Amino acid sequence: MLCRANSTAARQSRSFTQRSLPRIAVSRRTVAVHAGMLDSMLKKAVGKAAKPGALSFSDNAPSWEVLTNMVKAQEAEFGVNFSAPDLVNGPTHPLALKRTFGSTEPIRVKLYRDHAGWCPYCQKVWLQLEEKRIPYTIEKINMRCYGDKPAAFLAKVPSGLLPVLEIDGRVVTESAAIMALLEEQFPDHKPLMPAAGSPQRPRADQLMRLERRFFSDWLNWLCSGWNQAAAQAQLERTLQAICKELEADGGPYFMGADISLVDITFCPMLERAAASLAYYKGFVMRGSGKFPALEAWFDAMESRPTYLGTKSDHYTHCHDLPPQLGGCHMTPEGEPVAAALDGQDGVSWRLPLPPLSGTSAPEAYSPGDNPPVDRLEAAARVVVYHEAIGRFALRGAGQPGPRPVSAPLADPSGVPALQHEAGVDAALRHTVHALLVGVQEKQVMEHALQVQESGEFDGAAVVASAEYLRDRVGVPRDLKLPAARQLRAHLNWLIDNLQPSS
Repeated sequence: MLCRANSTAARQSRSFTQRSLPRIAVSRRTVAVHAGMLDSMLKKAVGKAAKPGALSFSDNAPSWEVLTNMVKAQEAEFGVNFSAPDLVNGPTHPLALKRTFGSTEPIRVKLYRDHAGWCPYCQKVWLQLEEKRIPYTIEKINMRCYGDKPAAFLAKVPSGLLPVLEIDGRVVTESAAIMALLEEQFPDHKPLMPAAGSPQRPRADQLMRLERRFFSDWLNWLCSGWNQAAAQAQLERTLQAICKELEADGGPYFMGADISLVDITFCPMLERAAASLAYYKGFVMRGSGKFPALEAWFDAMESRPTYLGTKSDHYTHCHDLPPQLGGCHMTPEGEPVAAALDGQDGVSWRLPLPPLSGTSAPEAYSPGDNPPVDRLEAAARVVVYHEAIGRFALRGAGQPGPRPVSAPLADPSGVPALQHEAGVDAALRHTVHALLVGVQEKQVMEHALQVQESGEFDGAAVVASAEYLRDRVGVPRDLKLPAARQLRAHLNWLIDNLQPSS
C-alpha cells in the first residue's frame, strides 16, 4: 500500500488451498464468523461515508517539501536511510526487485513471488535466497484472492501457482523442488541442508516430516469448530515434540547453532500459527513460557535481518489467511485477542503504544521497538509515496469496485473520491508531521491540527479515507511491525481528533 498504493491492495499470489492440505471440514459458520468480524471492523472503510458530523480542520500542516527535509535531517541524525534504501545490496527488503549482494557473478535466477508477502511458500524460497546470498531478480504476481495474474505469467505457468523460479531459462514450480534445486545448483553459497548420505541428513529429513505434521495439526484446529479440545491437545503434543527436537542439538535452531533449510521450512508456518491461533483461539504459542525452546527459536530467527525482512505481523496474517484457507473458526477465547490485534479494544492502536519485546502481548517481537526511529520509518515511507497513498486512501470515501475479490482488505477496482483529494493530502501531512515531532509537541506549534465545526474540508470523507488506509497497512509489504503500528496509531490520533465529541 505505501509503495504501490495504486495497485498493491489487489496483489497476491497463491492459496493454501491449492497445496497439499489436511482434509478439514470447514463449516459455513467458520467462514461466516470471520466474515462478520471483518464486516464489523471494516464497515467504516469500504466505500462508505464516515460518521456524519466529523469535524473539519485547517491546512496549516508543513508542505511535502518541508516534511521531506525534516525526514532527511532525522535520517542523518539516526544514521538510517529509509527514504532511499539500498535495495540491491542492502538488508532484505520487500521492495527489492534485484539482489546482487555486492557480487559481480551472472544472475541466473528469477523469483516470482506474491506482492504482499502473504504466501508462506514464497517466503521459504525468498528467505533461502537471502540466506545463501544468491544473486537474483524478482517479479511480483497477484494472488487469486485479490487480483488477476498477468497473461505472460500464465503462459509460463498455466496453474498460476507461486512461487516459481526461472534458473538458466528453466521454469521450476513447487517450493520444495525449488529449494532442493537451489541447494544443488549453488553449493558454494552457504549450504543449508546436509548432503545426501551424510550422518546429519536423516535427521534433517525427519524434521521436515515433523513440519508437515505440525502444518496438519495447526490447520485442523484453526479451520474447524469440531472437537476443539482434542484438536488443541494434538497441536500441543506436536509443539512439545518440536521443542524436544530444538533442544536435541543444543539449539537455538533445529540443527544446532546455525540456521538450516529445516528452519526456513518451518518458519512461515510457525509464524502464521502463532498469529492465527492467538487471534482465533486465544492460544499463546509464544510469550507464555510454555514452549521455551520454541520461544528461543523465534528470538534467534528475529535476530536475522534476512528473516525480519520477510516477516509479517499478526494483524496482516489473521486477515490474509481466511481468503487463502476458506475460513478460520473463531472461539470465545480468541475474541478479546482479536479485538486487541484489530485495534478495536480502544487501546492497542492508540498512543502511547506499549513497548514490544519477546514476551509482549498480544504480539511478541524480540527486536523490540525504538519509537523515534520507528516513527521516522513510517513518515519516510509516506513522504516518498504520498501521492499514491493519498489516492489509495480516497477509496475509503469513494465507491467499492465493480470487481470485488475474496480478500476483505483488498479492493483493486475501488473508485477513489478524488473530489476530497486536497483534504486527504492535508490530513496526511498533519499525520506525517505528528510522526516526526510527536503529537504533544505538534499541538503546541504553529502547525497544530486545528479542528473546527465547518471548513473547506469534508471531515467525514477524510475520516473514512484515514480509516481505510489504517486498516490496510501491511507487514512486511509496507513497513516492519514497529513502524506499521506507529502509523496505525498516528492515523487513529488524526481520526479521534476529527470525530465529534460524544
